[in-house]
Amino acid sequence: MNKGVLTFFCGKMGAGKTTKAREIAQKRNAVLLSEDEWLESIYPNSIESLEDYIKYSGRLKPQMKRLVQSILATGTDVVMDFPANTVTQREWFKGIFSEIQARHELIYLDQPNEICLEQIAKRRIEQPERAATDTEEMFELVTKYFVAPMPDEGFNTTVIAVNV
Repeated sequence: MNKGVLTFFCGKMGAGKTTKAREIAQKRNAVLLSEDEWLESIYPNSIESLEDYIKYSGRLKPQMKRLVQSILATGTDVVMDFPANTVTQREWFKGIFSEIQARHELIYLDQPNEICLEQIAKRRIEQPERAATDTEEMFELVTKYFVAPMPDEGFNTTVIAVNV
């Protein structure tokens, strides 16, 4: 039986990863897993800083890896709205698909900072519950850690760049 395809995303905060994940999951009739939704459900009102995010995200990942592998093994595609914004994060994804020999696609949303900041400002209005963490200061903080995917990492990468 063929395994499902794992699709995951790289892009700065505000680049449009969640919007693109929803779009692709619907188009491919795939299971969509959102880190933000899982974290809020399991650890409600617990994430107020980057340190909180790292702590709770780390707790979620072992179970999420097993869940995704079991879904992929059934032949069902999975779209993960979890960030692949650092080499370490991407290594975690690599473990998910390589351990079970599933196919994958890394979608890199290459957006300039100005576009990301505009999107974050819009999101604060549309989702007031995110106003405390979706700030320009948080963007600057997390962007320091952002590393664009490089060819030598070995991913099947699709780049979606802004049309200027």
